Amino acid sequence: MKSACFLLFSAVVAIAQTTTTRIPFVRAVGQATVAVTPDQAKIDFSVTTQSNTAQSAASSNATLTSAVIAALQSVLGMNAGIRTIGYSLTALYSYPQNQPAVLTGYSATNTVEATVTDLSSVGRVIDAGIQAGATQVAGLTFGLQNPQPAVTQALNLATAQAKSNADAITSGLSMHTGAVQTLQQATDTASPTTVPGTTATVTPVQVGTVSVSATVTAEFAITP
Repeated sequence: MKSACFLLFSAVVAIAQTTTTRIPFVRAVGQATVAVTPDQAKIDFSVTTQSNTAQSAASSNATLTSAVIAALQSVLGMNAGIRTIGYSLTALYSYPQNQPAVLTGYSATNTVEATVTDLSSVGRVIDAGIQAGATQVAGLTFGLQNPQPAVTQALNLATAQAKSNADAITSGLSMHTGAVQTLQQATDTASPTTVPGTTATVTPVQVGTVSVSATVTAEFAITP
């Protein structure tokens, strides 16, 4: 499912000698980004209800949220990854000019997250949640069930880029790159986020790619 494309960025390099007890070194930064086809989607559905009393708002919300969860399970199966990620019950006020605030009712919001591994069903899952009573699709995010292979690939590429830039600098000085002195790394996964429309018979969803980025900063000894 992985795509073969990746992008390498130029590195920033520096040469320094810190103390007389440390051999000269070259510092190079390598960056790489790997584009991978996602195999997982997370969809957040929110249900908001309002009523004159807190108990009524909460009760109505519980009924409607249960219907949404049942609808999602009908598409994804009873063992689907559905979990509550947020709940709030708040008082509502109006604010007449030059008068004290007036309590007008209560609002309850329950947000559940559904994890989808069959990406061809994302549109049907969204439609099922909305038709069952979800008042908002709070987000749709694509990702990876196991990002480690892509992270490893990005780190390999970034490390090779750092070494290549260090070699270029030392070669320009008529010297050679020696052993690694220090090494630091950082990774990041950027998932495309889509908020689909709901006008089609089945909500159309276009699956893009997930970008996994890595940065490696390395210091190499310089030898004659």
